[in-house]
Amino acid sequence: AQTLGGYSMAKPSTIWINNDVFFESRNRYSRDIVAIAQSQAHSGIASYIAAGFFCVSSSMFPCKEFLFAVSIAAPIDTISSIHNSQIVWSANQACPVGENATLEFTSDGNLVLCDADGGYVWSSNSSDRSVTRMVLTKFGNLVLLNHMNAIVWQSFDHPTDTLVLGQSLAKGMRLTANTSATNTIERENQLYITVLPDGLYAYVGSTPPQLYFSYIYSSLVDHMEENDLQKVTFMNGNLSMSNMNDSISLPAAKSTQYLRLDSDGHMRLYEYELYDEKWTVVHDVMRINDCAYPTVCGEYGICTRGQCGCPVDNNSSSRYFKLLDEWKPNLGCAPITPISCQEIEHHQLLTIPNISYFDQNPTVVNATSVDDCKQACLKNCSCMAVLFREGECVWVTKVFSLQSIQPTNVLYNSSAYLKVQLSPSRENKMKALLSATLGAITALILIFIIFTLYLQRRKHEDKDEEFDFSQLPGMPTRFSLETLSECTEGFNKKLGEGGFGSVFEGKLGEIRVAVKRLEGARQGKKEFLAEVETIGNIEHINLVNLIGFCVEKSERLLVYEYMSRGSLDRWIFYSHNNAPLDWSTRCRIIMDIAKGLCYLHEQCRRKIAHLDIKPQNILLDENFNAKVADFGLCKLINRDQSKVVTVMRGTPGYLAPEWLTSRITEKVDVYSFGVVIMEIVSGRKNIDNSQPEEDVQLINLLREKAQNEQLIDLIDKHSGDMVSYQEEVVQMMKLAIWCLQHDSIQRPSMSLVIKVLEGTISIETFDADSLLFVQDNPSTYSIPSQASILSGPR
Repeated sequence: AQTLGGYSMAKPSTIWINNDVFFESRNRYSRDIVAIAQSQAHSGIASYIAAGFFCVSSSMFPCKEFLFAVSIAAPIDTISSIHNSQIVWSANQACPVGENATLEFTSDGNLVLCDADGGYVWSSNSSDRSVTRMVLTKFGNLVLLNHMNAIVWQSFDHPTDTLVLGQSLAKGMRLTANTSATNTIERENQLYITVLPDGLYAYVGSTPPQLYFSYIYSSLVDHMEENDLQKVTFMNGNLSMSNMNDSISLPAAKSTQYLRLDSDGHMRLYEYELYDEKWTVVHDVMRINDCAYPTVCGEYGICTRGQCGCPVDNNSSSRYFKLLDEWKPNLGCAPITPISCQEIEHHQLLTIPNISYFDQNPTVVNATSVDDCKQACLKNCSCMAVLFREGECVWVTKVFSLQSIQPTNVLYNSSAYLKVQLSPSRENKMKALLSATLGAITALILIFIIFTLYLQRRKHEDKDEEFDFSQLPGMPTRFSLETLSECTEGFNKKLGEGGFGSVFEGKLGEIRVAVKRLEGARQGKKEFLAEVETIGNIEHINLVNLIGFCVEKSERLLVYEYMSRGSLDRWIFYSHNNAPLDWSTRCRIIMDIAKGLCYLHEQCRRKIAHLDIKPQNILLDENFNAKVADFGLCKLINRDQSKVVTVMRGTPGYLAPEWLTSRITEKVDVYSFGVVIMEIVSGRKNIDNSQPEEDVQLINLLREKAQNEQLIDLIDKHSGDMVSYQEEVVQMMKLAIWCLQHDSIQRPSMSLVIKVLEGTISIETFDADSLLFVQDNPSTYSIPSQASILSGPR
């Protein structure tokens, strides 16, 4: 690429490969193809504009997802400014590419993006149109020009969710809010802004689209020339309406600015704060009540002074709606009984008083009274809710967030009528009950017969039970004992002792595996069932994968993937004279553990508490990617339960205080995770009897150092790299303090921990006194912890 005053240029027959070797750079966040440092258009504000590959992974070490995109940043030569560059346009938002993806500017003028495997991802569709060069202008517009300097293709014609200074949104174009991985807005329900002949409009996509914001031009559209293109242009200080003496005022730029439609529906003006070196929101264009946004509380959610809840029937004890996630009420509600058009006779309208609905351009049906309006909705299955406003019957075909209002604020009927599905009639219930009773009696008779036959057969068989576990749903591959004996060379390649037996190295074809042989059938069976049934259908990149199992007579064996670097304790406690891990590797390991636990806690059909998080149960592959191992102590928790009662389990030193009450939640894992963080950053065991008496307990030492603002003293001194990143290490310790709160309610969820590690939210700070002082009772920590050995020798 070449820089020509005012723009940066590249020519056809050029290919760029997305890796460090090609770009001769160690900056994993961005790899610039064309770039320019210029005064931002129409403002005179300096900015750095680049087009290239940009990392959008939750973790950048290593980065696994890239966009071909245009970004802007303040031209400050600091690490902060590099990481604070903002993507303002992307070609492949819905389909990120990986390392070694290619961008080719073909000889016939087409710009083609392919993934590392050669699979097509995106193209500018500009072949055979005499394209001679690619230019990045000072506006931030990526342009393909022909030999006459005419524009053949430009990114400004394909806006994503952002406008930069000088960019226009023309009639027929859309700004569409980005749907992130954690956002539950379905793609067909995305929020977007568009320009119509009489103004600027914001919708949430449905059938038909529902309008939640509009700005109508103050001038008359009829006076415009028919051939003029209506558009809105982002200028310094306003959104200017073309051919109109009208605009929306914005704060004048003091630094680099951009305007973005965010995933929550707000259109916000961002500006780079030079002093703090970060982007800040300086203006919200729409200026409407937070509860008036369509997805603020998800579908069917009611927003009341910023809090979300579900519709309820105040006249009965019946419940018709439930939260999708009790921990995240803003995700919305769902009908307990889904609405069925085949049972339209069982539809009913639930009256919810004092409700306002955001749609500014609703579907109006011909009905002159509330009763007529309701009856018309009940006769049409596409109608999901109805409102009667000032003599008009308003239909809603898809119900988004509702807003609770004060009855004194309105002079009309302020009730909303939501369609619900009633349960079957009493007669149908009696029929179902009778059928269930007859079925139960029949089942009992069959069970009795089967049990009698079983007892007779048991007299002639070995007392050892044999279950056909392969019939259980979601089970992994079942291997024969002979196969596993061969693959482990007769169980001779022993790796070590696990919690319930020995672990052997094996090889199934070309795949290295770790085979755990449970010892003691009666003890092993319970563990076997817990592991196989729990994780048989669970798969995550940060959880050790269960490949298969074996059950023959009293033999119980588990087959896991092989982890070549062994367990984490080997690398952080220096028991094998290994070199210290650098800071970026430790950060990646902490993030990997957090992601594995987050999946168990929040993304499985049922919550899973691990109950024994410790370095011995964190395994590392060849590239030091971490995986959580040993689900033998897992406890499943129904999502409608906040706590479970269980016997005390786990490893002394990593147990949360609430174990003493025997009432636990998945927050015990968060506590153990906090202990592991401290061990990783300090390079010592949390209970170390080789230390002076006052320093044996790491958590007590953390409490003391936090009180005296001496957390730096705890940093692992084996690594000079750690010392050079001491500010980041101290922040990681503060995250550990949050996780180690004595009150489990105060501890963060693992999804919050991930957001902290990604830098999207700040750490909640606590006084060091909120950490429980650990008593120096030898019996508390004298039991040696067993590693989960699904790996090489340790």
